[in-house]
Amino acid sequence: MSQTRVEAPAAAPEGRSAMRRALDGAGVQNISLLIALVLLVALIGAREPVFFGAANLKTIGTAVAISGLLAIGQTMVIILGALDISVGSVAGLASVASAMIFTATTGSAPLGILGALVIGALCGLVNGCVIVYGRVNPVIATLATLAAFKGVAQLVSNGRAQGYTGSDPVFVFLARGAVAGIPTLIWVLIIVALAVHVLLKYTDIGRNIYAIGGNDVAARLAGININRYILGVYLATGVIAALGGVLITARTGSGQPISGSEGLELEAITAAALGGCAMRGGKGAVSGTLLAVVLLGVLTNGMTLLGINPFWQNVAKGLLLVVAVVIQQVRSGERRVGLPA
Repeated sequence: MSQTRVEAPAAAPEGRSAMRRALDGAGVQNISLLIALVLLVALIGAREPVFFGAANLKTIGTAVAISGLLAIGQTMVIILGALDISVGSVAGLASVASAMIFTATTGSAPLGILGALVIGALCGLVNGCVIVYGRVNPVIATLATLAAFKGVAQLVSNGRAQGYTGSDPVFVFLARGAVAGIPTLIWVLIIVALAVHVLLKYTDIGRNIYAIGGNDVAARLAGININRYILGVYLATGVIAALGGVLITARTGSGQPISGSEGLELEAITAAALGGCAMRGGKGAVSGTLLAVVLLGVLTNGMTLLGINPFWQNVAKGLLLVVAVVIQQVRSGERRVGLPA
């Protein structure tokens, strides 16, 4: 019997294979964000050369530190398959708490910061308990607590800035200090981002969070305690949002019930969605969120330098959120609402 010889497929060139591995490792979403960021920087820099100045770049970095923190917390929640609309209000409440505790303890910054973080954790637990034990949809639950936490912050502060931390060395270091030439605010963002990245990518906890967001029924059948993870993720998000509130206090020199925190929830959700987090859960990464945060920061800074009406900034952020969700919907292949199957 004659044997037919089957030719093995030609191996891909080594250089091309290495390039493909590099692209796969970086991710299509991250590469797209990098390209958009480079184009945006080139466009703004060509119109306003001051954009590339060290002082302006430092301004962008410190400006995105707080929104970046909240976006990282939002990333965990969205990967879990939920949403937290209350993070801005939690940051405002924590800002007020840190300043008021600081004043009540005769200038103890550690106690003020610790108290704010505890309050953030409690706010996160409230969100988690309403969702788990009240069986309320996460969007509705956190929409309610957004109003509630904001109301509490206004009640305890009478709607005014509280305390003065502008002369305390700890708060001053957080706001205007630097380590190795990098502002402390950026270091805080980097440390939190690395911690969450390691948690999500290299631990069983992170893998279980992805599993719950990807298919909660399968995760439950696999023995994962979903309720415990919901409580834990919302608690962690509350702590991260509270840390953002502490940074607001440090930057402004007082506790701010609303100023500095209002609208942060929109920025956090926009950055997470733009960074590749699937709104249905189970997909996303800290790296993509950080790139999106920088992109939004550059866009805001560029619009300011170009003298564009600041009201258009919210319009641009809203449009970016819509574009990000539409792209996700098209990629998923799911049927869009209102269109025939």
